[in-house]
Amino acid sequence: MATSSPLFLSFSLLLSLALVLLLAPRLLSPKTLPPIPAANELQDLALFRRATLSSSSNHSSSDLHSSPPKIAFLFLTNSDLSFSPLWELFFSSHSSLFNVYVHADPSTHLLLPQTPSFRHRFIPSQPTSRSSPTLISAARRLLAAALLDDPLNSFFALLSQHCIPLNPFPSLYHSLLSQRPLKSFIEILADEPGLRARYVARGDLAMLPEVPFPQFRVGSQFFVLTRRHALLVVRDRRLWKKFRLPCFKSRESSCYPEEHYFPTLLSMRDPAGCSGYTLTRVNWTESVDGHPHLYGPGEVSADLIRTLRKSNSSYEYMFARKFSPACLEPLMELANTVILKD
Repeated sequence: MATSSPLFLSFSLLLSLALVLLLAPRLLSPKTLPPIPAANELQDLALFRRATLSSSSNHSSSDLHSSPPKIAFLFLTNSDLSFSPLWELFFSSHSSLFNVYVHADPSTHLLLPQTPSFRHRFIPSQPTSRSSPTLISAARRLLAAALLDDPLNSFFALLSQHCIPLNPFPSLYHSLLSQRPLKSFIEILADEPGLRARYVARGDLAMLPEVPFPQFRVGSQFFVLTRRHALLVVRDRRLWKKFRLPCFKSRESSCYPEEHYFPTLLSMRDPAGCSGYTLTRVNWTESVDGHPHLYGPGEVSADLIRTLRKSNSSYEYMFARKFSPACLEPLMELANTVILKD
């Protein structure tokens, strides 16, 4: 019996090791979705500091008062910019009044547009994914890049690769610059269905004390911010430390941080400076897996464009999504006669 003891112990040890290797992935699997890498956070922090310091030093420049303000168009994409030819028509003859910036997910292979307004307008980017604060980071990165690049950038319009213009450039420019005082166009909603589930997606008490539930808001990911609010976003550390927390895997279906961070921050800091609604029209009547209706080429018509423009606010919608790449041809046919005509 004594001679078999070492064999028994060895067998038991091997069996235990096998069980540990088998069960460890299940026992030790993370309970949350992947967090933002620390290295990315440090790079962003350095970028945001530069943008803040640069804007402060340019604030008193007399040259800013003698030149017309510009609109920064911020494209956040993880696929080809299929509608760049349509945007070129939209931008045509207005080169002194806008800038384009593109954040393209580096983990995807894109066909880079060679049209003038998009060429060489890609900023240093990081991977993005749904149910993740990486989409917030990407938007903040675009804002910081635009703040650094041109002190004349006065409005910052966040768009996706699936967005199209609904009105000519002068209509948008006049709508934004004719306000007194200037306001940001960002959707800010409270008491929406499912808001509590979204609030606790990181944990029941994770957002406290910085973000009490009564101050938690939801809104469209796509906005047009004033320069003052763009600076407010890139300067923020207090709310960001809460919204950057990864959601629990078990609550992933309620995790849409990019739809909460911006409306919550601006609602808490400057509600009077926001319109409360977005300029980007989205059709949620046929949503699939959290995505809005995707328009196909057969749906594109002059009547659709006119319908998408209509809004309950005092301003028309200026952009719309979500259009499939196959819509480019019929949209180009309508460009000069409908889309870019008042």
